[in-house]
Amino acid sequence: MENSTEVVSFVLAAYGHIGELKYLYFSLMLLWYLSVLTVNTVLIIVIYVDKKLHEPMYILLYNLFANQIGASTALYPLVMSQMFSDTHEVTLPWCFLQTYYLYICASVELCSLVAMAYDRYVAICCPLYYNVIMNTRQVGTLSVLVWMYPFINSVFSFSFVVPLKFCGNVIDKVFCDHYLIIKLACSVSVLNQVSDLLYAFSTIVIPFSLILISYMKILPVCLNTSEENRQKAVTTCTPQIVSVSSLFIGLIFHFSDSRFDVALVSDKVRIFLSLFLLICQPMGTPIMYGYKLPKIRQSWKRFLFDIK
Repeated sequence: MENSTEVVSFVLAAYGHIGELKYLYFSLMLLWYLSVLTVNTVLIIVIYVDKKLHEPMYILLYNLFANQIGASTALYPLVMSQMFSDTHEVTLPWCFLQTYYLYICASVELCSLVAMAYDRYVAICCPLYYNVIMNTRQVGTLSVLVWMYPFINSVFSFSFVVPLKFCGNVIDKVFCDHYLIIKLACSVSVLNQVSDLLYAFSTIVIPFSLILISYMKILPVCLNTSEENRQKAVTTCTPQIVSVSSLFIGLIFHFSDSRFDVALVSDKVRIFLSLFLLICQPMGTPIMYGYKLPKIRQSWKRFLFDIK
């Protein structure tokens, strides 16, 4: 099979034969997806409605919650539709679109955490200049960069994938994966390999490095401040540190599953680990921030009470 026109769809082989369990899996996934949409939407509305939350940190959180909805929408509808498919086929355009969208969402997540880490750095290390540095224009610029940087990076990376000719169509996963798609190509140029490495560097290594630098600067200040200020710093920084750690673990699972031989791991465990990021993060993020940050916790309680 040397002609790329013969490959019109990819087969998601990780589903296997789930039999009657498809109804249980579908119900659980639908419930989880609706829960993710509800929780994140409520927090978005709370931040939008409550003027007390119109501060840099909460505006940046607004982007994070919106991205959780986008990432979940990129995954769950397709996965749920595949539950009732006998062939588990996905057309090339849809597969490319899902991969592109998922990679954008992962990058937006990291960029949002970078912006929030910078916000915490200014608030803790330069408190007297916080209102000057984190003004409305600066927050607006950060919000635009959070979305534009991933979009431009992904366009650049996928411009090398779309023209590829494919000699295989079986993807051993429950969703479309960028690296596994490239592996199915009849031939991969050095440019494709370099673009993949550059994409990983620009969307993962650089953001993680910036987050690490921010918290390395925050830590000495927290250690040399009063107990009250230290407690405030811990309260606002803990959800971000947990989010970054969870994201890091999820990315390790994702890339390990795509790039290494994991034959010793059972299929169910492997599927769960590859989905860890897209299952836990969309719900974990709103729970952590909605519960740990006092202002948001008070606001959504007032919001729910007023509705009732």
